[in-house]
Amino acid sequence: MKTAVRIAFVAGLAVAIALILRSGAAQIFDLLSRASWWLLWLVPLRTVPIVLDAIGWQALVPVRTRLRTLFGIACIREAINRLLPVANVGGEMVGVGLLARSGVDLPVAAASVVVEVLMTLVSQYLLVALGVVCILELTGEVALTEDLAVLLAASLPVIVLLVALMRYGSVFDWLRRLGMRLIGSVNVVTGGKAPVGFGASAAGIDAAIRVSCRAHGRLLRSIAWQFAGALSGTAETWLALRWIGHPIGVVEAIALESLTQAVRNFVFLVPAGIGVQEASLVGLGHVLGIAPDVALALSLAKRMREILFGVPALVAWQWIVGRGGFASRRET
Repeated sequence: MKTAVRIAFVAGLAVAIALILRSGAAQIFDLLSRASWWLLWLVPLRTVPIVLDAIGWQALVPVRTRLRTLFGIACIREAINRLLPVANVGGEMVGVGLLARSGVDLPVAAASVVVEVLMTLVSQYLLVALGVVCILELTGEVALTEDLAVLLAASLPVIVLLVALMRYGSVFDWLRRLGMRLIGSVNVVTGGKAPVGFGASAAGIDAAIRVSCRAHGRLLRSIAWQFAGALSGTAETWLALRWIGHPIGVVEAIALESLTQAVRNFVFLVPAGIGVQEASLVGLGHVLGIAPDVALALSLAKRMREILFGVPALVAWQWIVGRGGFASRRET
């Protein structure tokens, strides 16, 4: 797995560099210089979708938990998944440990994260479906839209299968083993250098997942908040392109953001989606009439935001584990 991740990173980096050189590095950085300090607003703007995601996560935690605690953990989860080579899984494992440290029972914490990931997948599926409709509205490309719709329909059984596995199966032990391969043997609950002791709790975690999956009202509320968070994330694309000097409409922003994120999540093995994000923005930008240099300038603006937002979250994670932070108990 580590070798595959390294190869994927090198290949993605090569793709990103090639695209930048082909489109003109000087021209790309000139576009970014036009926006100047305005692009820094993308950093606090990121709190909006994360807050909405955290509210959706809160709906899945059956015990009262502070929203600020869930928001902090959500920031750390995103930073780990975006900036570290963990294949979009390590952040969720760390999130389980941090939520358990805050006072939530481990099986409940694990179940809330696992089900929340599924709800995020459902909400992103809905956003991609909206993006396909937007592509048809903007371009009138029936053939392209049909191809995208076929891919969307083909992925639906996967989501249905995941729902069935979580509702009736035992999935957490598999996730635990995968997470151990990706992030090593650090105990994410205690922060110690000991094997993660989740195996003995697998039965309780799977039972908690099944209970959570039967709470249909909570699931629907979570999906609604997650979808709102995903939709609000398109504001980053809309504003960044406006500040760069190439404004687009809201419909274009939804199409560009939703499909780019879909591609990046699909090719999850590439660390930080390096090269994947750049290639998808250039390709989708071509369909929407956005020049390659503009698309790459947008990608670099997004990466700047990921670093400025994510690095402090990673530092906070290390402080929590090393200094015993997040010691507050859940509300009663």
